[in-house]
Amino acid sequence: MVDRIPILKMGKYLLLSIQVDMHDQLAMDLQEDLTDQIVRHRAKGVLIDISSLEIVDSFIGRMLSHIANVSRILDAKVIVVGMQPAVAITLVELGLSLEGIATALNIEKGMRWLEASLSEDDEPREHERDDTDAPAEAGN
Repeated sequence: MVDRIPILKMGKYLLLSIQVDMHDQLAMDLQEDLTDQIVRHRAKGVLIDISSLEIVDSFIGRMLSHIANVSRILDAKVIVVGMQPAVAITLVELGLSLEGIATALNIEKGMRWLEASLSEDDEPREHERDDTDAPAEAGN
C-alpha cells in the first residue's frame, strides 16, 4: 500500500500523478502534503493527473474540489488532467461538478493551460491600470 503520493516540482508548478486507487487517509495526506508544497515552493500552478483513477466516490470528488479551493487561496491555479469517462460520469451522478476546476485531456494540454492562464495574470486588468494606460477621451 502506498503511504504518500509523490509531488514533483517543475519550475513554478507542482505535478502529482495519482497512480493508485485512493483511500480516505491517502487523500487526506495528499491534501496536507500539497498545501505544504505550494507554500514551500511558492507554486503558481498545480497539475493533478488522475488518468489512472478508474473509480471515484463522493469523498475523493470533494477532496479534489477542496484541494482546488485551498490552492486558489494560496494563489496557485489547479488543473485536473486525464479524467476517464467513467470517472466523469460518476462525479456527475454524485452531483459533484468540480465547479471552478479546470480540466484537460492530458498533461501536455494541462501545462499549456497553466502557462496561458499565468501569462494572462501578468497583464493588468482594467481596474488595475493607472491613468496613463487609459485611452484618451474625445474632446480632451
